[in-house]
Amino acid sequence: MVLVYLTALLFAQPVSDANAATPVVLRPVENLRTQDTPNDAGQSIDLSWKLSPDSARVKRYEVYRAQSAKGPFEKIVEFLVPTTAYTDADTLLRNKKDYYYRVDVVGELESRASSEIAGPVQAKPEWFNTNRIPVLVFAVVYGLLLILYIEFAKRDREMFVRRIAGLDAIDEAVGRSTEMGKPILFSFGIGYLTDVATLAALSILRRVARRAAEYETRILVPNYDPIVMTAAQETVKQAFSEAGRPDLYQEGDITFLTADQFGYAAGVNGIMLREKPGTVFLQGVFYAEALILAETAHSVGAIQIAGTNMATQLPFFIAACDYTLIGEELFAASAYLDRDPQLLGSLKSEDIAKLITVGLIVVVSVVGTIGAVLTSISGESGILRSLTEFFNSGFERLVSFLTTS
Repeated sequence: MVLVYLTALLFAQPVSDANAATPVVLRPVENLRTQDTPNDAGQSIDLSWKLSPDSARVKRYEVYRAQSAKGPFEKIVEFLVPTTAYTDADTLLRNKKDYYYRVDVVGELESRASSEIAGPVQAKPEWFNTNRIPVLVFAVVYGLLLILYIEFAKRDREMFVRRIAGLDAIDEAVGRSTEMGKPILFSFGIGYLTDVATLAALSILRRVARRAAEYETRILVPNYDPIVMTAAQETVKQAFSEAGRPDLYQEGDITFLTADQFGYAAGVNGIMLREKPGTVFLQGVFYAEALILAETAHSVGAIQIAGTNMATQLPFFIAACDYTLIGEELFAASAYLDRDPQLLGSLKSEDIAKLITVGLIVVVSVVGTIGAVLTSISGESGILRSLTEFFNSGFERLVSFLTTS
């Protein structure tokens, strides 16, 4: 009995070792394709393939690249999960140079199978990115609208623009200060000359200063930034000259206070309490000092016209001031007040472009909703399925247009 057991053990062991050492035969990936990556600046090649029929036994996929079909091939990447595509964007890749690729599948005991070699393929830069065509379309349409409305504005300087109460009240506010025999105070807040809101406020200051010169009313402009102070001095000086009263211009009324936020607020408050202006303009960039300045102006009985692009401060201005320029009303001030054809044309064309954009968003929402509803009720109906595909494809195209624009 012992002899039979030993004999079986001796003959069985080599067979087990042979089975353990036998590698698993794998089939390679199929249909390996290579192409230059479209709509790019070059140095990029796209690869795609079908998974190996034995993908369940594949441990990893390895992608190799060579400059010749004969090799040597260099491994550039490997994947531990089933993958069917890869974009080779290696910085060492050169444009207009031939490259060859293959994909290996690796299984147990490092058994592997190599695909057919794909190539040659070259990476090339493209002249145009066709994915950005919607941007080109939008730019061309906006450019045409801009030219068209500038020409309209040249023919009709009274082109309709929605009335802005805060800007219409400028002449009334300046006249009020004149009647009361009190000065006007104009503050840019704590912005710099590089801020769009400060530049917009300068155009308002020009109108205010011109009216102040005509009515022989003093205008005070305390500043947070010395460069803004210089710009304000030149603006007021030019406005007084245009009004024919350069003799009334006083450079000392346009001063630099301090570059400290609350130091500036305290300084402006002090000027308000001493001079008691009849009108206060708060136009520009404002932060935490907004309500402090507005409340002080209210306490001295001044009429206030405020405007800022800081959304967090608008509620305080709306609550404490007589008039507030909200959002882009501040930026539209120069076109609204000066009626310059180029500025008016820009303003109107921008409004039309916004209407077009809003219209596209509404259309996208409606089409997407219809597509979703039809998807849920289409069932076996061929007509409904066709309508669903139509609306869904239209929705995708519109979304693509909006996102790329």
